[in-house]
Amino acid sequence: MNHLHATELQELVAIARRIGWGAADILLNVQHADLAIQDSADGPVTAADTAVDAYILNNLQASLGKQDFAYLTEETYKTQPSHERLAKPLVWVIDPLDGTKDFINGTGEYAVHIALLAGNRPILAVVVCPAAERLYFATLGGGTFVEHQHEAPKPIYVSQRNRLGEMTIVASRSHRNDRFVQLLQQFPVQQQRSVGSVGGKIAAILEQQADLYLSLSGTSAPKDWDLAAPELILTEAGGQLTHFDGTPLRYNQEDVSQWGGLLASNGQCHDVLCAEATRILGAIDGK
Repeated sequence: MNHLHATELQELVAIARRIGWGAADILLNVQHADLAIQDSADGPVTAADTAVDAYILNNLQASLGKQDFAYLTEETYKTQPSHERLAKPLVWVIDPLDGTKDFINGTGEYAVHIALLAGNRPILAVVVCPAAERLYFATLGGGTFVEHQHEAPKPIYVSQRNRLGEMTIVASRSHRNDRFVQLLQQFPVQQQRSVGSVGGKIAAILEQQADLYLSLSGTSAPKDWDLAAPELILTEAGGQLTHFDGTPLRYNQEDVSQWGGLLASNGQCHDVLCAEATRILGAIDGK
């Protein structure tokens, strides 16, 4: 099962979409009064995270089993021996609640990510934005689609904006260290809009409300489950997501952190903006 046929991928994406909508229902039905907020090293963890994580895992494993697939989720990876997933050619990567702080604060800017990796690259992705009642899905080579519940999916594409003065960066409200603030201040694209969760940011690029997203690791870095599903829905819609040096991301490594600088874009000026980000950071770091 290393290489899935297109029909198999379509069957798997149908399963993942169904589970994605079920996860959205759980999150929308959780009352904020019921949130059991615990501070972990990676930020607040809620009862919703663990409930949705169990729901997605249980449903995927009930449909597909554990023989052909490994499972990597934000909630279970610390207790799971890495050799279990590294030995399997097909790995589901799950973020049950991307943007926990936004969920707790009631902004609606949170998402659910479900991706399937073959080797170290995504071949299937579902990103659900429950509050917006939208689900995005993509398969490698099959394009990206958006669907509202009980409506037929429609193809979706990134913007064609290619003038830096007309482009918009989507940025976090939090996760800003001094180095990142300096990079944004000197970056050739200056229009900004704030959106929580990586899934929400990439959705904003798909909806043509923004064109770029920058990530720069500090003491911590985004993890595989933050990026694998958003990357595929972006690239299949015509965008790009790479390290600042232009190299692709590699998922399902021993270390699931994605260190360094990452640029997601509508693909129009990607190489130029990567080069600019590298140049600016070099100057900031005094290299």
